[in-house]
Amino acid sequence: MESAHMTSLEYHTAKALLEWQVEFGVDEAIAEEPINRFEVKPEPKKVVPPTAAPAIETGPAPVAATFDGAALARDVAMSAQDVTALKAALAGFEACELKRGARNLVFADGVLGSRVMVIGEAPSRDEDRDGMPFVGDTGLLLENMLKAIGLSRSESVYLTSVIPWRLPRGGDVSADDLAMMLPFLERHVALAKPDVLVLMGNIACQAVLGKRGITRMRGQWAQAMGLPVLPMFHPEYLLSNPLKKREAWADLLALKAKLGEMA
Repeated sequence: MESAHMTSLEYHTAKALLEWQVEFGVDEAIAEEPINRFEVKPEPKKVVPPTAAPAIETGPAPVAATFDGAALARDVAMSAQDVTALKAALAGFEACELKRGARNLVFADGVLGSRVMVIGEAPSRDEDRDGMPFVGDTGLLLENMLKAIGLSRSESVYLTSVIPWRLPRGGDVSADDLAMMLPFLERHVALAKPDVLVLMGNIACQAVLGKRGITRMRGQWAQAMGLPVLPMFHPEYLLSNPLKKREAWADLLALKAKLGEMA
């Protein structure tokens, strides 16, 4: 009897234990690894699908504002009330790239208020070094030319250049640089108040008269900036082309005659 009772008890106990395990999630009798049924597992991370980037309306690309160096130069030049202020304004003008490669500003020399204002091209190496127009052999030849008709840079002539800074080696003046420097030259002439302008070389003619061709233009009187204008060969050109000095002498005589007419 006792043996049958123990067998029955064991059966019901085993059954209860089995039901208890099933209730707690047991679904197999034996597993390779022990399982902790009471472990709290983290919830799986939700994968968020990537969202499409918002559509960007396309259109014409914005156009950068164009820098007007000539307009800026005009404003700066016109603000100068005398030649000293104009020189200071030009010395502080940073828009022209030529200034970066020059040693000195070449502004003017001679006697301010003279009847004759000679306008050269761009500074040579010597002019850049000394900070004055028409120096060295070129200046010596010009002085001899002026003396031949009773003029002198120390008494009766005022000298300047279209471009106040030396050009890069072998370079020519660009249209942009010429346009940027023209307002300073125009203001310089207005403040200096000469009776006559002498344009020496092609760059001076291009700036004041708007054209080149010094061989054709030399000796021919023109009108610009409200003044009589005489194109002439540059002394530097005459140094390498001495046969042209005869034509330069004729131009000097024309200058002397014009001054006599206007006296």
